[in-house]
Amino acid sequence: MSVPERQIRARHSATTVTVYQAYPPDIAVPAVAAGRFVAPFKRERMTWIKPSFLWMMYRCGWATKPGQERVLSIEITRAGFEWALGRACLSHYDRDLHGDRENWSRQLRASPVRVQWDPERSLRLAALPYRSLQVGLSGEAVDRYVDDWIVAVEDVTATVGQIRDLLRRGDEQAAAARLPVEHVYPLPDAIAVGLAASPAENPDRRHRP
Repeated sequence: MSVPERQIRARHSATTVTVYQAYPPDIAVPAVAAGRFVAPFKRERMTWIKPSFLWMMYRCGWATKPGQERVLSIEITRAGFEWALGRACLSHYDRDLHGDRENWSRQLRASPVRVQWDPERSLRLAALPYRSLQVGLSGEAVDRYVDDWIVAVEDVTATVGQIRDLLRRGDEQAAAARLPVEHVYPLPDAIAVGLAASPAENPDRRHRP
């Protein structure tokens, strides 16, 4: 079965969804200790959350890029996640969705959430022919994320390092076995339309790139 071009895949339960971020130790360590983001995390900056583990690995280079040495697995409420998606604006203009560029520009300026569909990544971080959603939070959305949505923060850098080392040794099977299993996230229809997501398929299909 082919994967739809624009589809959210994530670890999720009936009430929560897991997203990923990567930070330097001075932000990650206090966040894990507090179970939420605290100083020196800056609420004034847009913060991007990523439901796809492998896209996060592409972004942080398996936790090797400067300033992204610690990978955090953040469990947030589905209610909060969908609040964000329901108020999001695509970071790129879509004529079918926005009508004209002026309307899109107004939405982009007014929205506290920005989203973009980027190519999903394979275990070797090569671009795949379907996309994964990245969610940028600003203003009110960051405050809600930090104060209300976060259920748990876990440092998964050790696991990231294990997978990276297995790949360096050429043991892709063992590396793949350590990946978090992601499932299709069942978007409400109104939110899916606003995100220009692909039509829903079986929400229970397991996914490993």
